[in-house]
Amino acid sequence: MHLQKLIDKKSEAAKYMVKEITHICKNFEKRAPGTKGEEQACRYMADVLKNDCGCEKVSVESFKENPRAFYGWIYFTISFVLLSVALFFFAPIFGIFLIPLGLFIVLAEFGVYKKLIDKVFPEATGHNVTAIKKCTGETKRRIIFNGHPDAAWEWPVNYALGGVGFEGHAILCGVGAIYYLVISIIYVIKNGVTFGLADTSDPLVKAGLFGLIFVPFLFGLYFMVNYKRPVDGANDNLSGCYMGIALLKALKDEGIELENTEIGVVLTGSEESGLRGSKAWCEAHKGEFDDVPTFIYSFDTIYDPKFLMVNYRDLNGTVKADEDVSDLFLESAKELNIQCKKGMVPPLGGATDSAAFAQAGFRSTGITALNHKLESYYHTRLDTYDNMNETGLADCYAATVRVLEKFDMGAKQ
Repeated sequence: MHLQKLIDKKSEAAKYMVKEITHICKNFEKRAPGTKGEEQACRYMADVLKNDCGCEKVSVESFKENPRAFYGWIYFTISFVLLSVALFFFAPIFGIFLIPLGLFIVLAEFGVYKKLIDKVFPEATGHNVTAIKKCTGETKRRIIFNGHPDAAWEWPVNYALGGVGFEGHAILCGVGAIYYLVISIIYVIKNGVTFGLADTSDPLVKAGLFGLIFVPFLFGLYFMVNYKRPVDGANDNLSGCYMGIALLKALKDEGIELENTEIGVVLTGSEESGLRGSKAWCEAHKGEFDDVPTFIYSFDTIYDPKFLMVNYRDLNGTVKADEDVSDLFLESAKELNIQCKKGMVPPLGGATDSAAFAQAGFRSTGITALNHKLESYYHTRLDTYDNMNETGLADCYAATVRVLEKFDMGAKQ
């Protein structure tokens, strides 16, 4: 079905998104992962999907999680590294074991989002929303639009120094850990396993003293996240939630019904604590959508139109997105002369919920519109409803409508 009339009203859709996002930010509690605010937002948007968007099936589903585990590696990894620095001057052998263990923990939890140390941290209840708009005839295909309703805890260094400072700080800490691992290994190879105060005339010990310049940076990483200040998360990621909601509302307002294409909106909570909601959703709905070709589009931080991007790789570049799903969005944007790049979520870039869907066997891709060289609003108090970009929202919305139009006509299936 041709949907040009929806595309022509992209500015109206963007204004609707900003209005709704403003309402949520102003009237509900902060939406940190696994909190009451996250649940409030989920239940509100579930009502919107049912009452304003015509979804016949809408459910709010809960799941158990340990949200602070995602950044919990900090307490293990940094403590192990700092302990190794202190022990280097008495027993360097300990650093050979403690530093790799700490690096393994950060790689597992923060690098590939595995639940390694979750049970050490308090349990909470997160929430997801699943909404389905049925078609009028036989279901031959299905498209799902996804966003995450939770918001991040603030990153103080990014707020104070911007992305260069934030990433530079993290890199310096990594270099410091590797530095002490290397000199510990060399020391043990050269001198054997020793205990007691090291000889300060030894060049390796002098190297250890020089390496103390890393200690303030390592210690500072304990404060990478401020749990006392969840941000508003207007862009990251109510913008992604409302991409699908705005499209469904526009279809209802125009009286448009699709004959053979079922449309879903899935809002997966606690993305900011390591894709916990999308992973839980995949487990809960395993095999449920295998009946017809199903595409999932995960929208995350739709802000700057210059950076609208289809991420062909996700989760720090380790997970491959579905090529057909990705190509369809890229082609749709180009048909409308909307600037859109082919890219990836790079190392240290985190992930979109698309990664969890892809790992579970769903055909999915992640759509972002942010500078991967982090800007000051990202995960900070500047991510507010009055710092949104209507052009960025409108462009992404228009491309998404064209995706639906082409998908309904059988493209890429």
